[in-house]
Amino acid sequence: MDGSIPVRRAVVTGGAGFVGSHLCDRLREEGTQVVCVDNLLTGSADNVRARSGDPGFTLDVRDVSEPFDVPGLVDLVLHLASPASPHDYARHPVETLRAGAHGTANALDLAQRKGARFLLASTSEVYGDPLVHPQTELYWGNVNPVGPRSQYDEAKRYAEALTTAYRTTRGVDTVIVRLFNTYGPRMRPTDGRAVPTFVTQALAGKPLTVAGDGSQTRSLCYVDDAVGGILAAAASGHPGPVNLGNPVELTVLDLARRIRDLCGSASPITFVERPVDDPGLRCPDITLAHSALGWQPVVDVDKGLAMTIDWFARLG
Repeated sequence: MDGSIPVRRAVVTGGAGFVGSHLCDRLREEGTQVVCVDNLLTGSADNVRARSGDPGFTLDVRDVSEPFDVPGLVDLVLHLASPASPHDYARHPVETLRAGAHGTANALDLAQRKGARFLLASTSEVYGDPLVHPQTELYWGNVNPVGPRSQYDEAKRYAEALTTAYRTTRGVDTVIVRLFNTYGPRMRPTDGRAVPTFVTQALAGKPLTVAGDGSQTRSLCYVDDAVGGILAAAASGHPGPVNLGNPVELTVLDLARRIRDLCGSASPITFVERPVDDPGLRCPDITLAHSALGWQPVVDVDKGLAMTIDWFARLG
């Protein structure tokens, strides 16, 4: 599949989740029919409620870890189904591993049956606590396979291996993207990741809880940019893996201060124990995304944070 061939119908697993729902919206805006497959474990029907009554959109509530089919033609399968925040995969470790293993296999089988392009939404977490900085796609990672984050890290690493195997031995047209610290509207207040945690604390006038001394870094990519990168990868003939993230690197402490200022909050900053295996550095090398996909993020971090804060403020 290449960018000159329109995608008539796409399947988005995890399509009622944070990133998945934005992806469904963008596909519908481009005229693609969408089948959203989600068991709503961490996703929410509210995220796709605006699509209610849209004849080109279907919400199919099911667990992709069980074999499933989608009747009719399918040009593109986008596999995003998985818990994605530390709080979620700590609560649902087996479900997370099943989504990465069985869910990926079932989505790949669907793509193979339909002759569809397949995209795996992987993660920067495959790099673990990196010893190479910034992280390129050639870096193999530094991952603890039995640590408290292992269910997510290893699920995605296995999913990448399985996707590669289907490409090399079964001829499935696949691409792998690795998302870095995506943020934006529709993140849950209790998500547990830094942006929604700091925003909800600042808006409520509560102390902002920074893990460790806050010197660890993150690279925030606004969700609209991430979705644009996903669709650029899907439209390309590139197999990946390819990093999709914003190379503007911030310390967690600086992020907390920026969010506090943007919220106009006087909340103090307090320091709490840093989680085990919390990555010390996170920054993508996006040279490949730029050269192979013609993609780079365009939303300024402060602008993206302001739009995210506005969304949380409207939640009340």
